[in-house]
Amino acid sequence: MNAKVVLSLENITKRYPGVLALNKVSLDFIEGEVHALLGENGAGKSTLIKAVAGAISIDSGFIHIGGQSYQQMTPQLSRGMGIEVIYQEFNLIPTMSAAENIFLGDKVSNKRFVDYGTMRKKTREIFELFKVDINPNALVGELSPAQKQIVEIAKAVSKKVKLLIMDEPSAPLSISEVERMFEIIKQLKEKGVTIIYISHRLEEVFRISDRVSVLRDGEYVDTKLTANTNRKELISLMVGRELKETYPSRLNPPGSIALEVKNLTGNGDRDISFSVCKGEILGISGLVGAGRTELAMMLIGAAPIERGEIWIGGRQVKIRSPKEAIQNGIGLLTEDRKNKGLFLELGVGWNISFPIVRKLSNYGIVDQKSEKDITEHYRERINIKTPNMEQLVINLSGGNQQKVVLAKSLAAESEILIFDEPTRGIDVGAKQEIYQLMCELADNGNAILMITSDMEELLGMSDRIIVLSEGKLVGEVQKEQFSQNYILDLASGIH
Repeated sequence: MNAKVVLSLENITKRYPGVLALNKVSLDFIEGEVHALLGENGAGKSTLIKAVAGAISIDSGFIHIGGQSYQQMTPQLSRGMGIEVIYQEFNLIPTMSAAENIFLGDKVSNKRFVDYGTMRKKTREIFELFKVDINPNALVGELSPAQKQIVEIAKAVSKKVKLLIMDEPSAPLSISEVERMFEIIKQLKEKGVTIIYISHRLEEVFRISDRVSVLRDGEYVDTKLTANTNRKELISLMVGRELKETYPSRLNPPGSIALEVKNLTGNGDRDISFSVCKGEILGISGLVGAGRTELAMMLIGAAPIERGEIWIGGRQVKIRSPKEAIQNGIGLLTEDRKNKGLFLELGVGWNISFPIVRKLSNYGIVDQKSEKDITEHYRERINIKTPNMEQLVINLSGGNQQKVVLAKSLAAESEILIFDEPTRGIDVGAKQEIYQLMCELADNGNAILMITSDMEELLGMSDRIIVLSEGKLVGEVQKEQFSQNYILDLASGIH
């Protein structure tokens, strides 16, 4: 490995009111390496990369890059040094084309007017380099999450990137799309680009990184050659204790049928039939675009049903709105918790009580004591870590935000729970808590539908799996048949 240091961080410190986000963190990054950055939510990873990108100012320390030392970076200075960041939330304009997003802010013309032809030509060249088929004229708002991720990478490449920071880049991608992204990372690495790769998926870290550094509670812990460490050691470094990364055992077998779907058609799905029992975790698998979330949207009344039947507890029901879904005992933990699952600028207690505010009201006035009792009950039951119930949800870690979404459904007494990507973007410790909660809910008789792109999670948590492909149910897999290859074959239409 070329030992040229392209970025050196020296004693980086950042304070927020009441929080020491980074405490004298020092790290070096080498040219042409993939350097993984690990840590639990709240460890300081996002704060560190924002400091490098100039998105925040630091209180003390130095950033050494390009033979210069800086006490503060700005976005313009950072980009001028060849640093680009791909954040978890895409930084794209949905109403503009892929080409316009890639070259936004760049002068693609020798004249006063933008040369759209040259812009599209350069965009095609970048897409061809990555061997992807995306129309440069396509509106970004109409692209899939995987295609948006490619546009973000293309933006960085168009800027002559030297150091690319990728924050949870695989979160919105299917297994096959992650493989394509890994190929792109390999190409960039061969060109001498340094990659800082942030991920909670340890299998990815071992797959693509050269070195791995761990942060914990805002402090630097250690850096390891990836080839010389293992999962157990990294997890111990992250959480400060030994943590068994296994799936909890279940106490009770499934009971009677809780939900049955017959020939459900709509929202891009066709003739889907399946059932899930009380006390069962039914995994729902498929590639991106297979129709998994589309199915969930119909079940909770957020998308119209063209035909088909939904039966709950042996009774046929009509679900035409989320309100009717809640009334029939169906709750959803959406994959997009920040935009669709939570009111980020409101308090924890408000978010939990919102679905049942009518039950807590007399003549339009909320019974504040009942509200407090219920929200505190669920705070304790699922261990939401918050200083108080007035704390804004936006200030919680990803794992605790996910717990607030779950608390909403439990407060509404949902007996059928749909978990859509339940552990996306949360750390290994929080994952274990979510898994434990799901198993406890199942043991208490709740029926759970779990949509996940994480194959280990799918195989480890499910009692049974159904597989979707192009809007159709193509297979049902029993526990004794569980196999990654078999499920992927079904999902890709081989069987």
